[in-house]
Amino acid sequence: MHADLSLQLLADLLWTALLISAPLLAVTLAIGLVISVLQVVTQIQEQSLTFIPKIVASVLVLVVCGPWMLKRLVGYSTALIAGIPAYF
Repeated sequence: MHADLSLQLLADLLWTALLISAPLLAVTLAIGLVISVLQVVTQIQEQSLTFIPKIVASVLVLVVCGPWMLKRLVGYSTALIAGIPAYF
């Protein structure tokens, strides 16, 4: 019984972490890929060229998706803490 519960808690934790990090990771991956292709095509190999757009995109994603991420994380934490008596 405890093994099933711990596996369920671990699965919920990993799923929540994946959902919270997915928008930020997807956008930075897409921006990095586009900039890498442009660098290959234009043969401009400037390292700072990749960082600035990624930082700007990351900030925009956090501004747009931040409230949803926070709500999701607070919901998970609330459910986890509220369920503590049932775990024993």
